[in-house]
Amino acid sequence: MNWRALMSSRDVKRPAMRRSGVPSADDQAVFRAAIAGTVPLPPLNRSSFEPPKPSPRPRQRERDEAAVLAELTHGPLAIDDWLDLGGADSFLRDGVPRNVLRDLRRGRWSIQDHLDLHGLNRHEAYQSVALFVSGALSRGKRCLRIVHGRGRGSPDREAILRGLVKRWLSRHQAVLAFCHPPSSDGGDGALWVMLRAAKRVNLP
Repeated sequence: MNWRALMSSRDVKRPAMRRSGVPSADDQAVFRAAIAGTVPLPPLNRSSFEPPKPSPRPRQRERDEAAVLAELTHGPLAIDDWLDLGGADSFLRDGVPRNVLRDLRRGRWSIQDHLDLHGLNRHEAYQSVALFVSGALSRGKRCLRIVHGRGRGSPDREAILRGLVKRWLSRHQAVLAFCHPPSSDGGDGALWVMLRAAKRVNLP
């Protein structure tokens, strides 16, 4: 057998390799025939995930609470306010009609909110009173009850918070009056407090 002739004939039948890497026209025709009638896949229905946004800070409420704290500490007191405060069981803001205190003493106002300071030291009580008054103002609550206790659990059985709470409240210009309630509602261990009416905002 003539191997050289056989190899020569095989070399003639072998298709030439394309070095460019571009498919020939025949290959392209075969590919198009193979995919004829196919439909492109629809786009994936993906939902983008975003982490939840942080809740907005109540900046106005924080400013109101800060103002209350400052007023309770540094608010001015008229000489009449100091005299009324003294060791008396009631307080009436200068310029406020006396019938406001009279009606408060007689229980003509319904108690709309309540704060109990039992178990708190003076710093904790101060913060609690400030936030309590600020919250009541923002919600339109006017008649409040604050229980400060009689001091039976304090050293020497002195009612330290009773005097401090009166001083804090008298410094706040929103407090019109306060007095001790009847013994059935706390007596000298509590205060009924009357706040000014909430300011109305006239919309344009």
